Amino acid sequence: MNAFDLVLRAPRVVTAAGEVARCVAVRDGRVAAIEPLAAGLAGELTVTLADDEVLLPGLVDTHVHVNEPGRTEWEGFASATRAAAAGGITTILDMPLNSIPPTVDVAALEVKRKAAEGQVHVDVGFWGGAIPGSVGELRDLHDAGVFGFKCFLLHSGVDEFAHLSAGELDQYLEVLAGFPALLVVHAEDSQAVARAPSAHGERYADFLRSRPRGSENVAVAHVIESARWTGGRVHVLHLSSSDALPMLASARRDGVAVSVETCPHYLTFDAETIADGATQFKCCPPIREAENRERLWRGLGDGVIDLVVSDHSPCVPELKRLDIGDFGVAWGGIASLQLSLPAVWTAARARGYRLVDVVRWMAERPAEVAGLRRKGRIALGGDADFCLFAPDEAFVVDPARLYHRHPVTPYADRPLAGVVRRTWLRGQEVTGDQPRGTLLTRGEA
Repeated sequence: MNAFDLVLRAPRVVTAAGEVARCVAVRDGRVAAIEPLAAGLAGELTVTLADDEVLLPGLVDTHVHVNEPGRTEWEGFASATRAAAAGGITTILDMPLNSIPPTVDVAALEVKRKAAEGQVHVDVGFWGGAIPGSVGELRDLHDAGVFGFKCFLLHSGVDEFAHLSAGELDQYLEVLAGFPALLVVHAEDSQAVARAPSAHGERYADFLRSRPRGSENVAVAHVIESARWTGGRVHVLHLSSSDALPMLASARRDGVAVSVETCPHYLTFDAETIADGATQFKCCPPIREAENRERLWRGLGDGVIDLVVSDHSPCVPELKRLDIGDFGVAWGGIASLQLSLPAVWTAARARGYRLVDVVRWMAERPAEVAGLRRKGRIALGGDADFCLFAPDEAFVVDPARLYHRHPVTPYADRPLAGVVRRTWLRGQEVTGDQPRGTLLTRGEA
């Protein structure tokens, strides 16, 4: 009998020691040994990587809108998790909206868990929601195992998930600091957006003016000061305004417990090249100018931005209003779950970054911020979640080959570098034939 269920012989593997040559052995779904390649470990199944392949830890995407139940026609657990696996992502955390009911109490969490049961191809955890009137539900949801709580500081886009006022943000964060629990915040200021020109028409420049950088900057400043005052822990979602980076860095130096993410679309696209009427690029906060994008990259390199996640937020194609190209009425959300890794890698390597950097941004730090102790790295005792990645293989995005429910994405026809060839979840290869994912509970993952 072999001592291991699976052994991966990898001339290139990204571990805590950097990119090295190793044998990685798996037993009972966990990493049981990491030895030099010459050790010659063997298992019931032994896979030897090709010279052009690199073994990465399974990626962790903590910002995914699955939309099931209630808006399953937009996306769903089966399609979203199949897309995730095809993109090398082995763990996702589902946002508390745009599903119906939103995950703002334990009953709604149980509805969502029941909808997901038996459908998931990767491991799935859940965020709770913080909306006006739900402060009394926070502790019960926390005890039920959500990974933290999401709130908005302006209209969320769906009426059943209302936003918190500035005063409510302080109140809720003070309550959450007592558990303690993480508050993740969509940081755009409602008053600043209300005072901006309204979004309308086909010109992307007009849409961009409707969500100015100042609306993010003011909201991020309030989130920082609320965390400073309450002692709570906060995470700024999908940062698109690079203007906010200095205040985030300053808050960290002061000991404020704040982390921040950005998304592949903010690191890839730029406002200057988005065509009129191209509403597949609409998201909130918006994709900004090229110089802003480059400052976001510097923020990643400097460590001010902690992580990169997809904010996968698809809808039915009709809601993107590609027929009229009106940014004012189109749904705001980017569909990109399967493409996150190649999109980030393509842009990262052009700027001199390495795969170890991408793994830090897309696996290690998301797992750390969310409290996923066995995820995000190839380490002894960790879950045997792997992505076999060919970083030099190029492809052109064909939406028909993507697994998310609808073939609408701003990456259509874009050349990218890096192909995910195989994905393993707890030592079992994910093929799409049989869902083997687990529903995760905070503290047990």
